[in-house]
Parts: sequence; structure tokens; C-alpha cells
Amino acid sequence: MTGVRTAVSTRAVRRVVMAVCAGGIAGMIVASVNDSNGAALTFGLVTTAAVVCLVVATAVTRPAGPATKAGAAPGGAAGAPGEEAQGALVEGLVADLVTAGADEAAVRGLVREAVRLGRGRRQ
Repeated sequence: MTGVRTAVSTRAVRRVVMAVCAGGIAGMIVASVNDSNGAALTFGLVTTAAVVCLVVATAVTRPAGPATKAGAAPGGAAGAPGEEAQGALVEGLVADLVTAGADEAAVRGLVREAVRLGRGRRQ
């Protein structure tokens, strides 16, 4: 190899695991019908290994939660430097929209729902 590194997306890993699982399930069924317990067990173990790889890939690529972000206080306390800057940016954008004539209550409601959406994706 020439030392070239390429990243594999989590989506690609999921697709490969789904294909391996589909083939593994089909293999287990065919092997069971043919009374080949060893082959059925082998297909099952390969399928299990693929699922474990998916779990590991998802665990290492998942974005950090509030308690594990860089700069966050232990226990997930709010007020990390990045959060302060992001909050100031959002407040500035809200002020710009209100100055342009948008209803402040509607804009703040939109921000609140966007935060809920973002929190739901991390959990």
C-alpha cells in the first residue's frame, strides 16, 4: 500500500452489514433445511460478527453528547465556551429577524422547536 487512507461512512457500513445479515439469514435457513448444523452455525456467527461491527462503527462515529463535548464541565453542566458562542450567534440571528419585521414570539418558537429536533437526534 502507498499509505493512502480513505474513510468509510457509517452509511456504507450499515449497507454492508444489511447485505451480510440478509445473506446470513438466508444461509441459516438453507443450511437448516439441508440438516447442516455446522453451516447454519457458521452463517449465524458471521451474521453476529457483522452486527457487532455495526455497533462498534456506530459507537465510534456518533457525535458527542452534551456531557462529553470538548470543553464541557463534568456532569454535563451548561455554559461551555462553544455553547456560549452558539447562543450569542442564535440571539443575534433572532434579533436580525425581529428587526426585519418578523414576529419575535414566532421566531423564538421556531428556535425552541429546532432545539427539540436537535436533541431528539442525539438521543
